[in-house]
Amino acid sequence: MNKVLLLGNLGRDPETRHTTTGTPVTRFSVATNRHWRDRDGNRQEATDWHQVICFARQAEIAGEYLKRGRQVCVEGRLQTSTWDDAESGERRFRTEVICQSFQMLGNGQRNGGSPQVAEAQDGDVGDDSDSDDIPF
Repeated sequence: MNKVLLLGNLGRDPETRHTTTGTPVTRFSVATNRHWRDRDGNRQEATDWHQVICFARQAEIAGEYLKRGRQVCVEGRLQTSTWDDAESGERRFRTEVICQSFQMLGNGQRNGGSPQVAEAQDGDVGDDSDSDDIPF
């Protein structure tokens, strides 16, 4: 099974582009924190960065409502791409999370406010006839 669940904060505003067929694709990064104690009992912390990709209606929602610092819960699958670097000739790897659903948490500020949840599911098809409706 290939399943990923992330709870973290956006590291930058999402970037939305369109495929040649017009399908929206939105990319953003999510930071997650890990905490542990080392051998001496000192508290340690590390931040991991995850690249997330959304497609179609979900990409539109992410591009419109997600902002840097916003807390988000992302569910998806891992996908690794490989290529040969044109300059160095070295084999390169990139692992990204292909988003299947996400929930916006909090009030848009990092670490604050009451929970306000919105969800976009993979495969949601928006009906543009009601473009004034908020999708959540």
